[in-house]
Formats: sequence, structure tokens, C-alpha cells
Amino acid sequence: MQPRARRRTADRRPPSPAAVCAPDNAADSVSAAGAGNLAESGNPAGAGAPADSSDPADSGRAAGAGSAADSISAAGAGNPAGAGRAADNVGGVAASPSEARSDPGSAVPGQVPPGQSDGGGDAGPGRTWRVRVIGVLSRHRLVCVLLAAGLVMRVLTQVAYHPALIYVDSLKYLYGEYPGSDPLGYRVPLRIILLIGDLGTVAAIQHLLGLALAVALYAVLLRCGAARWLAAIAVAPVLLDAYQLQMEHMIMPDVWFEAMLVAGLAVLLWRPAVSWPFAVAAGLILGSSATVKQVGEILILPAVLYLLAVGGGWRRAAGTSAVLAAAFLLPILGYSSVSYARTGHFWLSAGQSRAGRMAAAADCATLKLPAAVRPLCPTPAEQAQGPDWLEHSGHSPLHAAAIPPGANRAKLISALTSAVEHQQPARVVASIARDSLRLFAVTRTGGPGVTPIARWQFQTRYPTHPPWVNVGRGHVIVIGLQRRVFGRFRFSDLAPSYGGAAQVNWPAAAFLRFYQLYGGYTPGPLLALCVLAGLAGSFLALTRRVRAGRSRRLALACLLFTVTAVAVVLAPDVLEFSWRYQLPAVVFLPPAGVLGASVLLAIRQARRQPQGERVIADEQTET
Repeated sequence: MQPRARRRTADRRPPSPAAVCAPDNAADSVSAAGAGNLAESGNPAGAGAPADSSDPADSGRAAGAGSAADSISAAGAGNPAGAGRAADNVGGVAASPSEARSDPGSAVPGQVPPGQSDGGGDAGPGRTWRVRVIGVLSRHRLVCVLLAAGLVMRVLTQVAYHPALIYVDSLKYLYGEYPGSDPLGYRVPLRIILLIGDLGTVAAIQHLLGLALAVALYAVLLRCGAARWLAAIAVAPVLLDAYQLQMEHMIMPDVWFEAMLVAGLAVLLWRPAVSWPFAVAAGLILGSSATVKQVGEILILPAVLYLLAVGGGWRRAAGTSAVLAAAFLLPILGYSSVSYARTGHFWLSAGQSRAGRMAAAADCATLKLPAAVRPLCPTPAEQAQGPDWLEHSGHSPLHAAAIPPGANRAKLISALTSAVEHQQPARVVASIARDSLRLFAVTRTGGPGVTPIARWQFQTRYPTHPPWVNVGRGHVIVIGLQRRVFGRFRFSDLAPSYGGAAQVNWPAAAFLRFYQLYGGYTPGPLLALCVLAGLAGSFLALTRRVRAGRSRRLALACLLFTVTAVAVVLAPDVLEFSWRYQLPAVVFLPPAGVLGASVLLAIRQARRQPQGERVIADEQTET
């Protein structure tokens, strides 16, 4: 009876100031024994929904609580029983105030109390470490299973193709082909890795980067208040989508671009209020992404929109936005300055023109054109080849049609583009919309007018792209180099330091191809649901229908993920559609959908509480 009396005495002790004033340490602020494990809880109202800030059970957690870093890292919790309680609180059911004040020495079922042994001997540092690891794996078992599956798929990909997959654009970064056509920021990590390894090493590091993307996204979602099981579902596509795996194994900048976007968003979302140092860090990261892929220039829009939506007073919002914008411009201006010193062009790159899209959308029969421009307007059969063919093929009328002597072809193409934009804007918008909706198709199939999807699919032989990437005798990879578009090719073997001959492990390659073709991708209808949920959560954030607490933070995070996904996916569609350009949707739309669903579930849960308890919980969450 004496231990029970001591527990009642401990319950009457007031909380210490440190426990009240630590908004970012979720493991310390939420100290309930066995709090809210969704798999162990029998509360149907909380299942599948993050506990809203208006729940009085959240009174033990400040606005910045929910640290995924604390919930994932049990070492930061201070004791094995306390590790991961933030994640438990996020899992849908929070600890009660009486439980939060319970004796810190009380045991959680299935765990060893701090400072005690489990009966197997003295509890030393090694045993404590093992207990913590087991506790973390148990609490985050779903995402651990997904990470293990993602690791297995990446090992299979690494085994299937040696040294790595080489695409046409890979030659820009390996050999400097087509200078000025794309930013070359990817060459920085590429050269560093090639100092210690070959292209296989590059692919392996990119696969590890893919796993790190999933871990970072999971941590951010927990930090923002999403349930553990929902956060795990959100990162499943980036772990298991075969198109993501294939891109990670290719010598291309896409995975690095995704990683920089996730890092920038994580910095913005790590705390409820974005301080100036965090704004500077986010601006530098997001701005640097534009030196890897030029579409990163558009990321200033979702970042500033998020800061303005966070609020905190118009002066604070405007100041933080200005700081982020200045930091965002620094790497872009630095890269452009170096480009000007070397090439005389102050730019990230020349970029791709709109000529292919405009020519594909044009109705040449009704388009009013000068006589010199008329031969460049394609026939319906030529338009069926799509914007990519019209833009880049030497057989396209844009490049092959006869023009009057002395005429400038570039000016004639510009005149055609301008005529289509001004005379037939509805056709242009309809063309872009048709291509954008392909992302939500039930199946991933190719079609007329679209860049061949086979370029982004696993093959049972080493993929080639003649005349740029070929396989010769002895499985030697032969590279076709072309200094300027439509110029002569120079052929040479792939440098031995890059990894040698092409090798394909047929069983692994065949499995990967079967997996990709028959369901190993994120379904289009699921992405459509994520868009709808993301838009709903973004609407709630912008209209301030949720004004405080965890629901507000979830809604703001949903806004940032949704606008970022729309920006980086829709912007390339304006020029042309490619399944490669849709990959960011796999990374950012599922988290946006999960956050949107979490907002709706949190609001529904809050409405079931009495108004008085809701106000008290909101005030305590904001403290």
C-alpha cells in the first residue's frame, strides 16, 4: 500500500517550470505512461486521427510539441519508457492530465521502469540502449517495415544494373554536352562522389538519399501532428514506387532536387513560428535547388505564401518573407554571376522554349500567319508526335521546313509561338490541362504525343538511347557526344573510371520490370484523392477556419506541401509532359493528402468536445 500512497503524493506536486516552458521537447512535455499508442488504444473516436489541439488531453503539450526528432530518437527522451511519447500523443489519443503527472518511476506495460532491471541482471548502458532501440522500432514498426522493403528494392536495383543507368541528359553532367541547356549544380555532388568511386557509387548514394527522403518526411509529418500510421502511409510511395527507384539509379539530378525541396520544407515546418535564421536556411536551400533544376525558381511562391499564412502580425510576416526571398536569391545570383563570367550569359540556363507546346496546340488551318512562318506550322500527323518531338527532333517542321533565303529560323519560330499564344489561348490551356490530367490515370501507359514512358521503366537488358547511349561489343557502353544540337556525333567508350562495361542481372531486372508494370507505382486515383484532401486542408488554412492549436499547424503544413507539389508538377507541363516530370508528385502529394485528412479528422474530433474544454486546450497548446 505504501507505493500507492507515494504515487498519490506525487500527483499533488505542481509541475516544474521546466516541464511547462519546454515547447519543443515533446518527449518531456508529454510524459504519460503508455500514452495514445494507436495500435494499443481501443478508442474508436481517436483511431485514424491526430488529436486536435482543442482536446484537453493535449494540455500537456505546447504548440511546438510533437517533435518527430524526439519521438523517433528515444535517446533524446531521457529514459526508455519516455521515448517516443510524442509520437504516441500524435497517434490519435493523448495522455490524460492525471497520467501526465503520474510517478515518473511507474512502469509502462511491456517496458522496464527507469533505473530498474528486468530481472535479467543489472541494467547497464548497453541494455538501456537496446531497450530504447526496441521501443523505437516497436512504436514506429509500420514505417520500419516500409523502410526495410524500400531498402530491399534498392539493393535489387543496385544488383540489376551496373554501373548505373545513363540517359541522354546524363551526358550534360558527365561530359558537358549542350552547354547552357540546363543548370549544372548537379555536377558538384557528382564530381565529389566520382573522386572516391564510380557511377555505381553515385547510384548507391542516390538510393540512400531516397531512403533519407522518406525518413525526413516521416519526421516532419509527426512534428506537425500527423498520426504515425498516416505518416507511414504518406512515405510509402517514395519508398516503393518503381519509377522513383529507376530515377534514383539514373545519373540525373532529380533525386537531389527532391532532397533539397524536402530539406527546405522541413526547415520551414520544424517550428510553428519561423524565425529569421530558419527563414534564411530555408531560402538558401530552396534557392540552391534552382541550380540543380531550373523549375526550382518557382519555389519562392509556396514558401512566401506559407510565411504569410503563418502570420504573427503583418510586420513579422512581411519581414520573414523578405529575409527568405533575399536568401533564396543569393545562390541563384551567385550561379548566374559565375555563368556570366564563363559564358557571357547571366542565367541559370537557356531553358526550354515554349515552341513545342505552342506548335502542338495550334490549329494551323485557322491561325493567321505570315507567309514565311506558315511552313513551320505542323500538320495534324506531326502534332500527334507531341511537344517533345516538335521541340527536339531534326525532322520537326520547326527545324526541317524550308524557309525563305536570309530568314532567321529562330525569329520565325518565335513569331509562330506568339501567334498561337495570342490567337488561340484556349487551345493552349486545353492542351496543358489534358497532359496534366494524365497523372491521375488508373494505369501508367504511353500514348501518342507523350515522351515514351519506356525511358523511365526498367528493362531486362541494359537500356540504350541511340545514338547518345549505346552498348557495343563486350557490353562496352558507347557514348555519342554532340556539342551542339543537330551537330555531328563523336563516339567514344565510357571512361573506365566511370564503372566499365554494362552488366545486367537478368533475374533481378526481370523482377523489377514485372513489379513496375503490374502495380509497383503510385495509382493515379490515389494521387487525385491526395490533391482533393490537400486542397481542402489548404482552404482551411487560407480562410482561417482553424485558428489555433494542432489543427492550425496541420492546415498550414498541408498548404505548404500542396502548393509546392502543384508548382513543381504543373510548371513543366506548361512546356511538355513527361512521366519524369511527374515524380515530385510521388514525394509531395501523399504528405499533402495525409495532412489534409488529418486536419479534417482533428476538426471532427474537436467538435465532439464541450466548448469550455476546447478553449482551455487551445490556450494550453498555444502556451
